[in-house]
Amino acid sequence: MSKLFVVPTPIGNLGDITLRSIEVLKSADLILAEDTRTSSKLLKHYDIDTPVESFHMHNEHKKLESIINKLRSDFEIALISDAGTPGISDPGFLLVRECINNEVEVECLPGPTAFVPALVSSGLPCDRFSFEGFLPVKKGRTKRLKELSTETKTMVFYESPHRILKTLNDLSNYFEVESQISVSRELTKLYEETFRGTIKESVEHFEKNKTKGEFVIVLSPK
Repeated sequence: MSKLFVVPTPIGNLGDITLRSIEVLKSADLILAEDTRTSSKLLKHYDIDTPVESFHMHNEHKKLESIINKLRSDFEIALISDAGTPGISDPGFLLVRECINNEVEVECLPGPTAFVPALVSSGLPCDRFSFEGFLPVKKGRTKRLKELSTETKTMVFYESPHRILKTLNDLSNYFEVESQISVSRELTKLYEETFRGTIKESVEHFEKNKTKGEFVIVLSPK
């Protein structure tokens, strides 16, 4: 029976994968991976020898038809990203939508995603929140920040190491500098750390401390 499995993978610590996810990856006919080199470390660690093909933002449109054809031929395919849950700021949405349009069953397994531990450990309200992912890099950035400046829910952003300071400075221009913020990096990894304080303090902190790793920013509501 054909099915697409959306399989979350660890965001850092290889132990953060469910037994069921391992079973699905081993039993699938094919694994679609965002970066086959990155995923090979995880697959090798768990002795998973299922065939792997690349599926990322630069080839997903081109590959959709062939993948759907496989799924309609009783293939079971597992979709993984480099880390976390596919479709959350990673490729996955287009394929899931196309499967639904073609009446192919889709099953998303529970598992890791970076914003949840960052949000819960921030100490900020997490009963209602707005996940924003990555802010626009150029076009639309100012407009989006203006819109968010009146948001009444806790906000969560992803950011890369080379843009973290710019983003914190931008937030200080559109939100009260005394607004509370939590900035987490390297979640689940050896050098995991979280800065908590005001936006103004976060800018000062990261001006003095040049750090690496992927970031999750949690910002208090207006």
